[in-house]
Amino acid sequence: MEGPREEPSAPAGGDPEADYYQAIEEYFVTRRGDPLLLSNADWVLIRKWRQADIPLRVVLRGIRDALDAHAHSFGRRRKVGSLRYCDAEVEAARERWFRALSLGRETGTDLGTLLEGLALSLEAAELPSEAASVRDRIAAELRGRALDPGDAAELDVRLRECERALCDTLRGAGGRESLAGLEAQVDADLAPYAGRMPAHVLAQVRDESLMRRLLERHALPRLSLFNAG
Repeated sequence: MEGPREEPSAPAGGDPEADYYQAIEEYFVTRRGDPLLLSNADWVLIRKWRQADIPLRVVLRGIRDALDAHAHSFGRRRKVGSLRYCDAEVEAARERWFRALSLGRETGTDLGTLLEGLALSLEAAELPSEAASVRDRIAAELRGRALDPGDAAELDVRLRECERALCDTLRGAGGRESLAGLEAQVDADLAPYAGRMPAHVLAQVRDESLMRRLLERHALPRLSLFNAG
C-alpha cells in the first residue's frame, strides 16, 4: 500500500456518481496548473475507469503518481496535455489496490468475510417475491464463494453482474410509475452536467446513479468492490 500522502475527496452535496467525474476533473486540472477543461476523450477515459470499478481514491493516486513523475522528468517544462498521460499509473494503482484487497490490507478484513457481510445485508432486505428470489440466489452464491474468493478483479466483475441482474429485477418489480419518479430525481441532479460531458458518458453516470438509488430504496448494498476500504 502507498504512504499516507493526502488526496482530495469527492465534492460534497452533489450526485455521488457525478461527483466521481467532477473530483477527477478538478484534481487533474489543479495539478496540471492549467485552466483548460477536460476534452471529450478525457471524459471517456474517466468513464472507462468508472466502468472498471476503480475507486476515486485509487484513480487520484494514479494521477498523483503520474504527475509527480512528470514534475521530476526531463520534459517537466511541457504541460501534460491530456488525462491519458496518467492512464498507465492509474492502472498500476488499480493493480496494487486489488492485491491489497486480496490480502485484506485495504479493508482490514479478507474477501471471504466481505462476501459474507454482503450476503447478510442482502438477506436482511424486504423485497417483492420475484426480486427476493434473485436476491436469494445471489446471496447463496456469495456465501459459496466466500470459502474461496479467488482473484479480486474477477470477483469484482462477477459482483457487478449480480448487481445488474438484481437491479433489472427491481426495475420491473417496482412498476413504471415508481421507476419514473427515480429517473426524474436522477435527471434533475444531473442537469448541471448536461453539455459538459459527452452524451454517452452522461448516460453512464445516469445509469450508475439510478442503480444506486434503486438499491438504496430497498436497503440493499452495492455489489462491487468499488466501496471496499
